[in-house]
Amino acid sequence: MAERPLRDCIALVTGASRGAGRGIAQELGAAGATVIVTGRSTRREPASTYGELMKLSGLATLPGSIDETAEEVTRAGGRGIAVRCDHTREDEVAALFERVQREQGRLDLLVNNAWGGHETFNGVFEAPFWEHPLSNWDSMMDRGVRNHLLASRFAAPIMVRQKRGLIVTTTFRDRDRYLRGNLFYDLAKAAMNRLAFAMAEELRPHGVTSLGVSPGWMRTEFVLLGHKTDEAHWQERPTLARTESPRYLGRAVAALAGDVDVLAKSGAVHRVADLAREYGFTDIDGRRVEAVEME
Repeated sequence: MAERPLRDCIALVTGASRGAGRGIAQELGAAGATVIVTGRSTRREPASTYGELMKLSGLATLPGSIDETAEEVTRAGGRGIAVRCDHTREDEVAALFERVQREQGRLDLLVNNAWGGHETFNGVFEAPFWEHPLSNWDSMMDRGVRNHLLASRFAAPIMVRQKRGLIVTTTFRDRDRYLRGNLFYDLAKAAMNRLAFAMAEELRPHGVTSLGVSPGWMRTEFVLLGHKTDEAHWQERPTLARTESPRYLGRAVAALAGDVDVLAKSGAVHRVADLAREYGFTDIDGRRVEAVEME
């Protein structure tokens, strides 16, 4: 394998201030890519819609920013470019892709990761659907699924003209089993899975790939805070034994981006654990974490 297999790749990762997006951007940087890092949180002005989750987590300030992630990309060996974008706003998304086309001349990889579901999280994940707030629909569908579709609508024409490109949807799927206890989350992820499939059907004739990638239980900043620990001490919490770092997902995306035959995978949702076996990568602690499976 080349030392920087993605050194010629122009990538855009949405929702990359923290969590999965940050881990993906870091690993793309480690592979040498130029990564446009987008989201609403800047070092100077964090996103303002996470009040409830911050209260539950005991936070005074929101962790992470697109500036920090872009710097991490550059330190890892790539080139990080931070661009503030509210992915719910069509005008801002349009301006983002116009800038990418103008400054980079092409787009090889779009990672759809911007997700509004945390904005209405009230500390309850498992409950009958009639007890979950209807606001979850707005955050997960209108500020989750719609974000992915909106960015893809602007990326697709660029990639179709190039006759190549990869659109990755971060999602969750376990052989179509129901995510019992959270109908809104289940519905949103199922919609994302179908979106990746449907886009693949229309993009395949143009040589462009669309697929989903499904991680397991990630140790995001909010998960670690919820268990009153950090990345340096999570192993002291037995309940986190089966978790994986966001960079495990990042390594899966980097492997797909470097696969010249990735079009053969178009339309499907691929589990990170399966991709780890196929491409031969591990998590940052050397483990090959097995996939999460529903009961």
